[in-house]
Amino acid sequence: MSSQIPDQARRAGRALDAANFFLADVRDGLGPYLAVYLLTEQHWDEARIGLVMSIATIAGIVAQTPAGALVDATRAKRLVMVVATIMVTVASLSLPLFPNFLPVAISQGIAQAAAVVFPPAIAAVSLGIFGHAAFTRRIGRNETFNHAGNAVAAGLAGLSAYWFGPTVVFHLLAAMAVASLVSILAIPARAIDHDLARGLHVPDANEQPEHASGLSVLLTCRPLLIFGICVLLFHLSNAAMLPLVGQKLALQDKNMGTSLMSACIVAAQLVMVPFAMLVGAKADRWGHKRFFLAALLILPLRGALYTLSDNPFWLVGVQLLDGVGAGIFGAIFPVIVADLMRNTGRFNIAQGAVITAQSIGAGLSTTLAGLVVVAGYSAAFLILGAVAAIGAIICVVALPETRQFADGAPRAQGKTAAPASVIAAE
Repeated sequence: MSSQIPDQARRAGRALDAANFFLADVRDGLGPYLAVYLLTEQHWDEARIGLVMSIATIAGIVAQTPAGALVDATRAKRLVMVVATIMVTVASLSLPLFPNFLPVAISQGIAQAAAVVFPPAIAAVSLGIFGHAAFTRRIGRNETFNHAGNAVAAGLAGLSAYWFGPTVVFHLLAAMAVASLVSILAIPARAIDHDLARGLHVPDANEQPEHASGLSVLLTCRPLLIFGICVLLFHLSNAAMLPLVGQKLALQDKNMGTSLMSACIVAAQLVMVPFAMLVGAKADRWGHKRFFLAALLILPLRGALYTLSDNPFWLVGVQLLDGVGAGIFGAIFPVIVADLMRNTGRFNIAQGAVITAQSIGAGLSTTLAGLVVVAGYSAAFLILGAVAAIGAIICVVALPETRQFADGAPRAQGKTAAPASVIAAE
């Protein structure tokens, strides 16, 4: 049996690599391409685009915490991801068939509500297979493959859109969805320890099993509440920046709008890869809070630089900073939540609750940007950057170094936690 565990963990690691790569395109649905498509192909104005994106985000907010609770409770985590993949894909592919406001709002709401399952489910599966000792490293690897998948998908979309038009993104999404389904089903179900996956300590043979903490832990853990506020402000600042850049690029050159948007995404994703790897390799040594603070501080700088020029090459160049901030944030986020929720059994619902705050920030971001952009794109970028600066101040003053929670608590050593040989192979 002992030889089967490393084999299962290795197979699961490879399948997780593939799932993160292909889900990169699926989990965001149309993402920033939605704004470009509606602006250039359906001739919507910026206010209507912002409204429909906000409606979709609200649907995600409503679904997020229940999604985390579902991931905590279910032992069919792979099936949950398969169903979510199908829902996101079908909802997104319906857009060209039903391009009016109400159908678009409904389809994007469904896509957003289904997509919120992916972050907690992937993090839970990773924790359930590899355990706390290897979790930071595994999450860094997850994010590395996620960003690589985004870069490849965006590059393919940009090149294809140049020859075939913006609608090519729908065909690419369908192809990635099929590959995602195959990758998810390749994860060995027996390799996942579902108690460990929800953050419970897995007892030895002579220990009593642990029970999950009450849901009140979400409201009584002060560092978790502070972290949630900082995450909200991060996304209130960040979410609208790329769509605004996409709109500026599309208004300058309608025919090149989608291709230039793809260039922005590819540039950022390529930068995210090494920074996600850096978090996985160094965060346990350098400190989790330091990485999160660095992600926050990138946003005011990025917002200010966007105002200096409308040159497409400059805008794409500044977008590289998005790769730094988002690359760090994506890798450190589940690690900090796992620090705070260790041995509570509420890891995934806590992820859902904090991602709810993240979604609220993202929804308000597009609404805020839509309101202030009437005063000019520069004003919008500066206001969004100032929001992140507030988050950075709160982080410095009120958020403790969460790594102390990890170091001060016993490490889970469940029967399916990856042994040292597998961790080294990863």
